[in-house]
Amino acid sequence: MRYQFLILLAFLLLIACNEKTNSDTTQQPTLADYQVGEKWVWKYKGVTTEGEVRSDGTDTREIVTMDGALGMTIGKDTIPVTEIVKADASETPKYDWPLEVGKKWKYENSWTSQDGTTGNQNQDAEVLSYKEETVDAGTFMAYTIKYTGKTTNSRGYNANEKEVWLYAPEVKNFIKLTQKQGDFLYVEELIEYSKPD
Repeated sequence: MRYQFLILLAFLLLIACNEKTNSDTTQQPTLADYQVGEKWVWKYKGVTTEGEVRSDGTDTREIVTMDGALGMTIGKDTIPVTEIVKADASETPKYDWPLEVGKKWKYENSWTSQDGTTGNQNQDAEVLSYKEETVDAGTFMAYTIKYTGKTTNSRGYNANEKEVWLYAPEVKNFIKLTQKQGDFLYVEELIEYSKPD
């Protein structure tokens, strides 16, 4: 009798674990999730189908103290973390929180570059999976989010595109981006993540 009870208990626990895995959701990070000294480093490379390298380098971001508050260094700029964690009021956001497998939404983005060129991005987004993914920085549980659509600009550029982002809740950021836009392939991968003990 006791043996049968243990088997039943193990079976119920297995079902519960599976239900938890299948229903995993992740909320947007909050200010309390960041700490001074936290650091991310990505390597990136963009190459055309003809082999022309258009971008190749590294991107480093770090959490620092800025006027008594937390800031994130991005290039030569430092952005308040309160801006980074602010809820996106857009009906077509980059990330539609909370993230969960199977979720779909529309992403739209408009911009103006330094030379005055304007552009638009229109994509269909879908969360395909949540599983272990390995990059140079290590192995993390990550969501695979696929974006497919089109990018246009005021100079007549018009290209179909596909992006696959791997977002890891543990690092509060993407760990890999693979983007195919027209004849251009861009890959960015996290090579270092650290935070104070």
